[in-house]
Amino acid sequence: MKKAAPYLILILLAILVIFLKHWKGQDGNNQNVEKGGKVTNKRNRGFDRTLSYIEYTVHAKCRMKCRHISQEDIEDIMRNGQINYSKSEVNESPCPVYAVQGYTHDREHIRVIFGQCDNKTKVITCYNLDQDFECHCPGDPVTKYEKAQKILN
Repeated sequence: MKKAAPYLILILLAILVIFLKHWKGQDGNNQNVEKGGKVTNKRNRGFDRTLSYIEYTVHAKCRMKCRHISQEDIEDIMRNGQINYSKSEVNESPCPVYAVQGYTHDREHIRVIFGQCDNKTKVITCYNLDQDFECHCPGDPVTKYEKAQKILN
């Protein structure tokens, strides 16, 4: 048994090192992990509600203005809204897309589309689920009429 003691100690230390490396790798939202030669971000393992990473696309800013949705409304939905998984693409690679909805302080029912990748959460667009607004924002699909007008002019 005395001859086996050093080997047992080495095995226990190796297990402890493996456990600590694994536990340390799970700590923190923004650490990158090597998986099969590919670097992935741990934030991509679920919706991260950290507001400090939020950015707004030009399209989202236009939609917010048109639909009277404030930055405070967006942030409140990000913190407290419910993920609508049927409208989300959580397995999208490399950046999952989440449709998060809820009610603003003004009791407007809105849905916000967030894309989470790397160290950013981008607001892609937002909708008022109870009221339609006529918006013309960059990146909107062109109607057949508008396309015809562009061709004619």
